[in-house]
Amino acid sequence: MPEDVSAPYDALLFVSFGGPEGPDDVIPFLENVLRGKNVPRARMLEVAGHYNHFGGVSPINEQCRQLIETLAAELERDGMDLPIYWGNRNWKPMLADTMRELQQAGVRRVLAFVTSAYSSYSGCRQYREDIASAQAEADATDVEVHKLRVFYNHPDFIEVNALNVQAAISELDSAPDRGFHVTFTAHSIPHSMADTSDYVQQLTETCRLVAERLQLPADGWSLVYQSRSGRPQDPWLEPDICDHLRELRNSGVQKVVVSPIGFLSDHIEVLYDLDDEAAAVCAEIGMQMSRAATPGTHPVFVKMIRKLIQERLQQSPRECIGQFESSHDVCSSDCCPAPRRPTRTRP
Repeated sequence: MPEDVSAPYDALLFVSFGGPEGPDDVIPFLENVLRGKNVPRARMLEVAGHYNHFGGVSPINEQCRQLIETLAAELERDGMDLPIYWGNRNWKPMLADTMRELQQAGVRRVLAFVTSAYSSYSGCRQYREDIASAQAEADATDVEVHKLRVFYNHPDFIEVNALNVQAAISELDSAPDRGFHVTFTAHSIPHSMADTSDYVQQLTETCRLVAERLQLPADGWSLVYQSRSGRPQDPWLEPDICDHLRELRNSGVQKVVVSPIGFLSDHIEVLYDLDDEAAAVCAEIGMQMSRAATPGTHPVFVKMIRKLIQERLQQSPRECIGQFESSHDVCSSDCCPAPRRPTRTRP
């Protein structure tokens, strides 16, 4: 049934990935994340070590609380009476519990903001599937949930990332001499997932627009990937950030700005894979590294979320820049399908 955009909405559902908030949460959280996925247990335990490196606490939940608080104040200033509810895919508060809360509160139509800027199975469709599963588990299928569009080419998203990269550039020694390279990073995904979505195209466009905004030369920036998992023999998006840094240094680059363009907040994969591992590689090879911030609770980013909500509530203009139109509101049935599992072969 088509979404009725003319009817009012009762609330905003804030949907995120979730993260452990103590050492005892780490393994159960990762088991939720990896349920049904072909990821070796050894890899899960390796990732558990990343969380335990930070006391078993991911900052993502606290960052969600801060963003929700900041967004609520932004909506109130703009005269928008829209209560915000929060549910996670993989850890408390779980989506099913939030759906029960929505139903008990008498909420019937909800806009959903998902903390993902790009289209892929894991970044869009899986969130929609998890919302539907949570509705069924909570016996709340009468609560309509309409997801806000992805925003990789929204001018405010480009602006906040450009501002963060510029701030990181200014922290380099003698930055104005242009003797630096900007490396944008995003979460690697399997080729089987990338091939059925616009993930790489959207990421490349976001990077291009930020580089254009900063007047970087064509050879002054790169898009690379981090945080891959899965079986070593399965192809995932490359190059890896650490391999890329070594190649840059071998080509004579002495300074690099690393911008986690694929992430919205500084959670574990940003802190461990960039601030620890990538920084250690740079120290080893004698390269100065400055890491750009993620959007977080930056006022420009919060303003963008408010505009996305207004698009649906008030039919205000759909802002976008670059060579592609704004993304659709309603995903088609064949949009970002689940990746095919690799065919098992005999040894």
